[in-house]
Amino acid sequence: MKKRPSEAGVMAGLSKKRVTLADVARLAGLSSAAASMILTGRPDTRLSAEAHRRVHEAAAQLGYRPNLAAQALRTDKTRTIAFISDYVATTRYANGLIRGALAAAQEAGHVLLLLETGGEPDREVQAIEAALDRQVDGIIFAAMRAREIFVPTLPAATPVVMLNGTSSRFPLSVLPDERTGGRSSVELLVAAGHRDGIALVGHNQVAEQGLFRSETVARRIAGIHAAMTEHGLRFAVEESCWEWEPHHGFELTRKILAQRPDVTALLCLNDRLAFGAYQALAEAGRSVPGDISIVAFDNDEIAGYLRPGLTTIALPHEEMGRASVRLLLSPDTNGEHLVSMPVVVRASI
Repeated sequence: MKKRPSEAGVMAGLSKKRVTLADVARLAGLSSAAASMILTGRPDTRLSAEAHRRVHEAAAQLGYRPNLAAQALRTDKTRTIAFISDYVATTRYANGLIRGALAAAQEAGHVLLLLETGGEPDREVQAIEAALDRQVDGIIFAAMRAREIFVPTLPAATPVVMLNGTSSRFPLSVLPDERTGGRSSVELLVAAGHRDGIALVGHNQVAEQGLFRSETVARRIAGIHAAMTEHGLRFAVEESCWEWEPHHGFELTRKILAQRPDVTALLCLNDRLAFGAYQALAEAGRSVPGDISIVAFDNDEIAGYLRPGLTTIALPHEEMGRASVRLLLSPDTNGEHLVSMPVVVRASI
């Protein structure tokens, strides 16, 4: 039987150099090949449970860390994923995309390389070059707001996932299920008894005919109108604005109240519009939800701080981030992957 060296002797010899797989094998009394199979989780190693225990204990005792550079040379994999975004990393609203991607990467034994471009084409090219120089195993392109993303030329062998965006050249994408989310917003109001007095804040089908915001916004609006049609309903009024910001929500709500004082519900196309609507209703002496119900989209942080709390259809950012990593690491995956938008019920209906 092979004699195992003393632990004290092994530890003394390792005090000033990087711990190697051979060191772990010596302490465990096994060959380097056997230790490697155990530490890499190879199935059916045909080694005993005792051998597995000795190897894991030896690795923990010595503080062993795999030599990723050596592994990359053997496997042609660096276990690194590039996450290239426009403003996601510096935007509190969308950083759930990163949290989800980080968690999924860690679970898969990968490191996430974060690169932010500010949406500038030159910086996007630089970020891609930096990722390719580090021989990443794939690239996730993320957008703060869902949109068509231009991606410069990449090596054909580089896996790419579009996160919260689309690309005609890279069809693998992760998007929120906006069409179903749009339908959900209408169903909430109908379930509460609203029919003839619903106003749409942020879009007017006639005024914006022929204009393009984004594919995801188009799906959100299509889902809303499909649900209205199925219930035999029409909006009492539709007010359009290009930027969905609080001051527009305030002004449009004032306009709606002047035109149609009988309105009983506002369907706002995002939470920021709803925030402005709350202010306009308070100014007019109208209460939420006593006089007028409100439902919106995104589940921005502001939705939980409004009083009463805003019922909203949430963007599932963390789950989208997780899905982007899983898809990137899955072979032969393609097409569009939709993530459900949860309904967050608060007190505004």
